[in-house]
Amino acid sequence: MLTLSKFHVILIPILFFITLLLPLFSIALPINIWPKPRFLSWPQHKAIALSPNFTILAPEHQYLSASVTRYHNLIRSENYSPLISYPVKLMKRYTLRNLVVTVTDFSLPLHHGVDESYNLSIPIGSFSAHLLAHSAWGAMRGLETFSQMIWGTSPDLCLPVGIYIQDSPLFGHRGVLLDTSRNYYGVDDIMRTIKAMSANKLNVFHWHITDSQSFPLVLPSEPSLAAKGSLGPDMVYTPEDVSKIVQYGFEHGVRVLPEIDTPGHTGSWGEAYPEIVTCANMFWWPAGKSWEERLASEPGTGQLNPLSPKTYEVVKNVIQDIVNQFPESFFHGGGDEVIPGCWKTDPAINSFLSSGGTLSQLLEKYINSTLPYIVSQNRTVVYWEDVLLDAQIKADPSVLPKEHTILQTWNNGPENTKRIVAAGYRVIVSSSEFYYLDCGHGGFLGNDSIYDQKESGGGSWCAPFKTWQSIYNYDIADGLLNEEERKLVLGGEVALWSEQADSTVLDSRLWPRASALAESLWSGNRDERGVKRCGEAVDRLNLWRYRMVKRGIGAEPIQPLWCLKNPGMCNTVHGALQDQ
Repeated sequence: MLTLSKFHVILIPILFFITLLLPLFSIALPINIWPKPRFLSWPQHKAIALSPNFTILAPEHQYLSASVTRYHNLIRSENYSPLISYPVKLMKRYTLRNLVVTVTDFSLPLHHGVDESYNLSIPIGSFSAHLLAHSAWGAMRGLETFSQMIWGTSPDLCLPVGIYIQDSPLFGHRGVLLDTSRNYYGVDDIMRTIKAMSANKLNVFHWHITDSQSFPLVLPSEPSLAAKGSLGPDMVYTPEDVSKIVQYGFEHGVRVLPEIDTPGHTGSWGEAYPEIVTCANMFWWPAGKSWEERLASEPGTGQLNPLSPKTYEVVKNVIQDIVNQFPESFFHGGGDEVIPGCWKTDPAINSFLSSGGTLSQLLEKYINSTLPYIVSQNRTVVYWEDVLLDAQIKADPSVLPKEHTILQTWNNGPENTKRIVAAGYRVIVSSSEFYYLDCGHGGFLGNDSIYDQKESGGGSWCAPFKTWQSIYNYDIADGLLNEEERKLVLGGEVALWSEQADSTVLDSRLWPRASALAESLWSGNRDERGVKRCGEAVDRLNLWRYRMVKRGIGAEPIQPLWCLKNPGMCNTVHGALQDQ
């Protein structure tokens, strides 16, 4: 968990300090910044016009320069008009000519924990606004905030004056997981998602690239995996596609974190290498078998065989290609849902078990043969929580060195988070009870009798639908014993698994629910008194949703437009959110 930067002690223009000394006021429309800044002072509610010749003055930088150009164009072309008019005094004796961007350390890489803080000041009486950041990535966050403060129709654009913002995130890892194996998403869909993430100050695109259903990633060392394991020749990601996505991520301050899920969820590998995959292309839950005897937790079977030397030859080639294509310092190795029944279909594994070996030893063998190689590539390994917490197949902690391992939780809400940090591991929170965006849309099995049962959730295993309010109100460090444990919580991710999603519904499944995560992990879900602010956030999120739509993001509505046009009329005074 991150605290406010000490960065503001750096010398800045005297007008910065004048506005800093002014008392804190609530944000009043037409200013609506999402996520809400940690500190904002705008006591006089005055505004000025933007000069027709307005420019952003910033040092040249490989990625920040592209961001500056993008925001300059957005400011000129967005033409945002607030849905509700509020009185603001417009000062007409001068206009704002430029925004001066200062970055103190351009060498800071886009890695976990990089300083994303910024200070933004628009002093009264000055022709210049000032954006001060410690890193290029913090400057990008400040540019987004500046863009959201502007309203009007070009060339008649306005923005607040006499305003000071000091801002930084509570958590360093704020992400979106997208599964591109079960259904394919085009490169443009992924880039649009990264664009929207940047607008919401989210900074990790967790790309769950492969699974049992398909292997869409073209790898130079193992081209047959995509050639035979993809959903089709037009549904693959080439090295050029990956380079384009990674570059786009850098230009938006978004890390692209690749996940190659192993040793489970690897049925698609069997199309190219059937000799290294157990139970490939078998029916996932055979007739007459109990759930405990299933071969997979959903249709699409196959797990890598830890006893086959060929397995490690292929896996190491895959790891090397991933490291070459993705500069991200985290490597997600999956590790979830290793099913006993699948491994038990293999004669060599059965012989190993008959000789006194265990399924957990098989997993440990696989991890011992792959984790050191990933670490040797200067990567930190992320696994799903199952490798430590699964009831049947799990690794001994000695196999999972804490200095090289991060665990991502998805079961049992805060309880599993507590178990992971109590064991001394860093954790990324993706609790399915709160953060799984696919939940509540029914199931995809063709003839499941659960659809006709009451209280079935319509066939969705993780029903109900996760509302933006549930996401916003979830405290990912809730119940942890002390500050040392809370520091092990790196942040969180919402996850869109794609059994029932593709590009046609991508935007509406993600937004604005991912926006709720963005604010809760950036500035928190409580006000200055420590009270949950979900009720206060609804109007702001509603306005932000409309602005996202104007920016080309197909975010779904959260209220009738009438509610914004009639402030307060859609609230309730019965059963309202209580102080917590």
